[in-house]
Amino acid sequence: MRLDLYITRRFIWSFSMIFAVFFGVVVLIDMVEQLRRFDTGEVSVFTAAHLAMLNTPTTMYRMLPLLVVLATITLFLGLARTSEMVVTRSSGRSALRTLMAPVLAAALFGALGVAAFNPIVAATSKQYEEISRSYQQGTQSVSTVSDEGLWIRQSSAGGQIVIRAKRSNLDGTRFFGVRMYGFDANGRSSFRIDAAEALLEPGAWKLSKAKRWDFEPAENAEVAATTSAQMEIPSDLTRDQIRDSFGSPDAIPIWELPGFISKLDKAGFSALKHRVWLQMELANPLLLVAMVLIGAGFTMRHTRFGRTGIMVLLAVLLGFTIYFLRNFAQVLGENGQIPIILAAWMPPLAGIFLSLGLLFHTEDG
Repeated sequence: MRLDLYITRRFIWSFSMIFAVFFGVVVLIDMVEQLRRFDTGEVSVFTAAHLAMLNTPTTMYRMLPLLVVLATITLFLGLARTSEMVVTRSSGRSALRTLMAPVLAAALFGALGVAAFNPIVAATSKQYEEISRSYQQGTQSVSTVSDEGLWIRQSSAGGQIVIRAKRSNLDGTRFFGVRMYGFDANGRSSFRIDAAEALLEPGAWKLSKAKRWDFEPAENAEVAATTSAQMEIPSDLTRDQIRDSFGSPDAIPIWELPGFISKLDKAGFSALKHRVWLQMELANPLLLVAMVLIGAGFTMRHTRFGRTGIMVLLAVLLGFTIYFLRNFAQVLGENGQIPIILAAWMPPLAGIFLSLGLLFHTEDG
């Protein structure tokens, strides 16, 4: 038990040092990127540093599996150089028994990352998008999904138009139960339109069975209201802009993601991308376990056997390979080409079985 605590403490220390080094490097790189992205006359060095600090947690969260591989390599190389691994093996403890401590620590890291770090990353990512959007020129469209349906905001020639729809088709081009609110440049309400259906075409919304109220100070809006079987409202929105404006799933806390998926389903949008992300997050602890086993499979050996540099390189390359396969499977799952469970759970399971086979061959074979 005491030896397990010692190895766990060494693993946590290695992970903390590697995390701190990469965090500092990523902050500096992102800070330079923020200065390059925005006008230096509008964004000061302090603001760029603030944006970098908000954007860095997202990058670090995505790099977590690779950091675990490096921490595992650092741990076992350190134990090998001090001959502590030789003493451990001489006491009769097998390689798999020694691996239990870092494996459990990695699984705990993964669980804490999903339960605690994921909401933090979602919050900082959302705040980063809001601040960076304020420095970008032009008014961008914003879409949200609520219990009342779908809400879209678009820019217009004289101000903005807010659109509410009860539901939509899957590709985001046809909306049903539509209500549009027009606002002028000063934020005052200028008109309202109710329509049974709205079809998004290049350059305009095509409204069916529409009724329009213009809010003029000297007129009665109901008396001056007009009804038309077909009505056209200019728009610069596209289908891709509407679908992308819901934001990436990683900007939604894991605890709110199931509810958001339900709202997307009610609004008529496909929630496949969000379902894949939810399963990927749930499989994250298993992925970190796979990374520990991969790192140990190549470096859990004494340095006198030589070829340490090659073994470290192979461990890093295999870790990158599993990481790449996971991202590739995520893309296939989001496109509906493979089942969601297969996309989320097979890459970490493949990494675990592959590394266990290597350990059985090199250590206990």
